[in-house]
Amino acid sequence: MSTTERPRILVVGGGYVGLYAARRILKKMRYGEATVTVVDPRSYMTYQPFLPEAAAGSISPRHVVVPLRRVLPKAEILTGRVTTIDQDRKVATVAPLVGEAYELPFDYLVIALGAVSRTFPIPGLAEQGIGMKGVEEAIGLRNHVLEQLDKADSTTDEDVRRKALTFVFVGGGFAGAETIGEVEDMARDAAKYYTNVKREDMRFLLVDVADKILPEVGPKLGAYGKEHLESRGVEVYLKTGMDSCVDGHVVLNNGLEVDADTLVWTAGVKPNPVLARYGLPLGPRGHVDTSEKLQVQGTDYIWAAGDNAQVPDMAARKAGVENAWCPPNAQHALRQAKVLGDNVISGMRGFPQGDYEHANKGAVAGLGLHKGVAMIVMGKMKIKVKGRLAWYMHRGYHGLAVPTWNRKIRVVADWTLAMFLKREVVSLGAMETPREEFYEAAKPAPRPAAAKSEAGKPDAGSKADAEKAKA
Repeated sequence: MSTTERPRILVVGGGYVGLYAARRILKKMRYGEATVTVVDPRSYMTYQPFLPEAAAGSISPRHVVVPLRRVLPKAEILTGRVTTIDQDRKVATVAPLVGEAYELPFDYLVIALGAVSRTFPIPGLAEQGIGMKGVEEAIGLRNHVLEQLDKADSTTDEDVRRKALTFVFVGGGFAGAETIGEVEDMARDAAKYYTNVKREDMRFLLVDVADKILPEVGPKLGAYGKEHLESRGVEVYLKTGMDSCVDGHVVLNNGLEVDADTLVWTAGVKPNPVLARYGLPLGPRGHVDTSEKLQVQGTDYIWAAGDNAQVPDMAARKAGVENAWCPPNAQHALRQAKVLGDNVISGMRGFPQGDYEHANKGAVAGLGLHKGVAMIVMGKMKIKVKGRLAWYMHRGYHGLAVPTWNRKIRVVADWTLAMFLKREVVSLGAMETPREEFYEAAKPAPRPAAAKSEAGKPDAGSKADAEKAKA
């Protein structure tokens, strides 16, 4: 950590908003005007809309993450967590990955922590569930699913086989529907290389408490998405919750019970709970309460945006929707980050700040290779697209939205190669415990107990060793 007498702009979080806001600030800032410090427990930003494709092997996992130090060379990057904020002293407490926590003074503060998985106290969920918020989870899910196929192909125990080939996904929003679509596609391709595993042997279940899936694209396209998944053999259970999943025994509240080794949890997100320790004004669901200028209510030096912020949706409110708030998606996060960066510079220089206003442009979702749904908003007209064209629109939009030209080119290269090469279906499960095999080879042999005579006394050799030890 460097010390500086220049004003410090502290960005808490290096996700979508944190990365783009820091880039915007650095671009607008005069030389030497301030120091931009970004604190995040990871040294990279994850482009979450690509996680389902990374889980299916359509994109290399390295290409869905953006290294912060490379993209923000003029910023100070600290790998750690901001645990508390003292607003009176303008000091943040940073807990690094190793070592003691320390205090970091700041002059301006940006809260961009994002969201975490929204979970409930369901028995067995913590032990059995797999989330889809990070690239590590996407890699883990891919390896886990392919390992289940390996297990089912090699076992003679029918109960083990049935449990290994049952995959339960909880949550029918973008993350859940896209992930089950991509993973089912991958499993279908992988089954071609197994002697004792066929797609008909697998069971995929999508569970949601709502009465529809993909609510972001509207009821008609949501119904199409449900019918499409069901045509591929996916069982969709709506208005259904999960009561427990202890040891992989999944109990749904509609009376259905199944044994599954795979449980993917994508049932929504919630603001990062650490926000409660920052002393900031929070909304009813734990989001930081901000104005239309993305400034935290009651402050003139703190801004927030993205999934951890309660941002007024001015476009919807002007259209007559009362108490409308911006939904937590990449479309708003990108645009909020730019306005936030401009407002930080304006606030630092004492200039008027701009309002954030963005009308929804629609939504796109991929449901596997060559399959998708899209809703494009053009004024008062909504254009609904499904099938292969919607899938192209999904890839086109996110291919342009992923940060940096480096990642755009790499992602497009992955897609191009996939047109000519078959999908990789190799499980690298040992990545979870890479040192296990070496440890087994190198661990010391157990020391034998001292030899005892039949009378319970040390033998002559033991006496001689004892005498040498004393000497």
